[in-house]
Amino acid sequence: AIARYKRLRGYDVMFLTGTDEHGQKIETKAEEAGMTPQAFVDRIVEGERGVRDLWKLMNISNDRFIRTTDDYHCAAVQKIFKKMYDNGDIYKGAYKGKYCTPCESFWTESQLVDGKCPDCGREVHDAEEEAYFFRLSKYADKVQHLLEDTDFLQPRSRVNEMVNNFIKPGLEDLCVSRTSFTWGIPVDFDPGHVVYVWVDALFNYCTALGLDNDRYHDFEKFWPADYHIVGKEIVRFHSIIWPAMLMSVDLPLPKHVYGHGWLVIDGGKMSKSKGNVVDPYVLAEMFGVDALRFFLLRTFPFGSDGNFSNELLIQTINTDLANDLGNLVSRTTAMVGKYFGGALPAECRTCAEPQPFDQELRTLAEGLRSVYEEDMETFAPHKALDEIFKVIQRANKYIDENAPWALAKDMETNGKRLAHVLYNLLEATRICGILLTPFMPESCEKLFAQIGAPAESRTWDAAAEWGALPETAAVTKGENLFPRLDMDKVLQMCLIHDLGECFTGDIPSFLKTDADTTREDSLLAQWVSSLPAPYCAEMAALYAEMDALETDEARLYKALDKLEAVIQHNEAPISTWLPREYALNLTYADENVAFSPYLTALREAVRDETKAKIDANGGMPLSAE
Repeated sequence: AIARYKRLRGYDVMFLTGTDEHGQKIETKAEEAGMTPQAFVDRIVEGERGVRDLWKLMNISNDRFIRTTDDYHCAAVQKIFKKMYDNGDIYKGAYKGKYCTPCESFWTESQLVDGKCPDCGREVHDAEEEAYFFRLSKYADKVQHLLEDTDFLQPRSRVNEMVNNFIKPGLEDLCVSRTSFTWGIPVDFDPGHVVYVWVDALFNYCTALGLDNDRYHDFEKFWPADYHIVGKEIVRFHSIIWPAMLMSVDLPLPKHVYGHGWLVIDGGKMSKSKGNVVDPYVLAEMFGVDALRFFLLRTFPFGSDGNFSNELLIQTINTDLANDLGNLVSRTTAMVGKYFGGALPAECRTCAEPQPFDQELRTLAEGLRSVYEEDMETFAPHKALDEIFKVIQRANKYIDENAPWALAKDMETNGKRLAHVLYNLLEATRICGILLTPFMPESCEKLFAQIGAPAESRTWDAAAEWGALPETAAVTKGENLFPRLDMDKVLQMCLIHDLGECFTGDIPSFLKTDADTTREDSLLAQWVSSLPAPYCAEMAALYAEMDALETDEARLYKALDKLEAVIQHNEAPISTWLPREYALNLTYADENVAFSPYLTALREAVRDETKAKIDANGGMPLSAE
């Protein structure tokens, strides 16, 4: 969104992202998977539903993507490592201390929290090996000055943590090579050593622009970077180690490092090991990519953690996108079509007898770009969106104040006034659409098409100009941009997906007796193997057909089948593992829900038998107990 905003303003943007692919953790995981490390990371990055696919799904507009296994990067890092060695900032020694493999971080005893890694809370182990070290301590004073006396690190709330926890206790030299594993960039002047993660990972920002390689040639153009935007768990490396390394090789520092927060569930970081990961593919399929992008940037301050829930996502979509923005676009375009045949008359931009609320709406819309710019420049997209929706809400109120439907009853008398009112609504919508484009690019294209806004009226300059929309623009009432969601139906579909995951992958945390319990030890696994076979001929046929398909959809339906079997045969006390609000009525969703043919057939196959059991129960829903 920030990159799109800067492009909207006319900047020449280089938005770099990529993957850090070396290290002991990768080597270990690849071995466990029976793969080479290169094949393992290739699958994660380039494979189906890998990182690249996810970036495409989320419509991420990166200009370049670097993998730290790229040949040009590896060769450049070897040159950089040798420079730091030659200038005396890297020296050979021996490491002895505590090491966290998941974080790939060394720690002293005093830095541990309850004997565990202070970053991730996992166990650490003793490590001792020959290694090269970077003289990080040499740059302690310069780095402390950088953090305390400049705006290098943002938000400022992170500065005290870095200085008090890492610099003031005494900044120790940093281990920058390893000999206990081989998956890394070789130190070419000392066989047996591989470059340890942070020299490799951090210099990607420079090698991807052409530093010490011939792959790219725009280092002078784009360095120093205006911003590094990183997760808060790696702020220490970017705000302390990275500037020190750049000082060592006499390169300019990035202008700013911004540490963003985490998406959390129930206050805890999302983690596959905890079974609480939210699948962006499922969310995008259910809610749309633009709605998901909007929710993440609208709801949570960028520098803080955000507590994710499906309920909050649905509520945000319904309130902001369906009720406010969606209704404004839908009502306005519909009235232009109904009362003026899809094009307002010439001279509708002005009105012989303007009303006070005409100027109120115009003033608010004309002033929007300046407050929006201030918020975007200070990395407060949630505030920028709040300002946009103040205009959208004012425009909806403007509809009620003018009552166009009443004006339309006497077009001879009120026609010009009605046209002016609708033009004002289109203009407010246009300006909001321009400034929403960095957040919801595809939806805003549809919005512009519906209100007939030509390219020249969608620019940054046009966002501060009232009246840029042609008076006779062709307006069409297209599809509803953001249909309102039924909370119960959508949560039901989320549950069905979660149940599918129980049978095909990680178990959602709410199905576990303990956050650290493995699948084999969970309540679910205890009874899955003993579930009864499908209990009617139709379901048995469907079950066999789906089993042969071996697709994600088929596994979801088998999961629903097994859930039905549990409900019908009382093989397990559902209330012990399934939230009460989800325990019943899974086969009685409204017929308008767009279930796929297989799920529709499955529902039809079980409906008669289920209905018979409910009838036998005096018409009452079957009890989970």
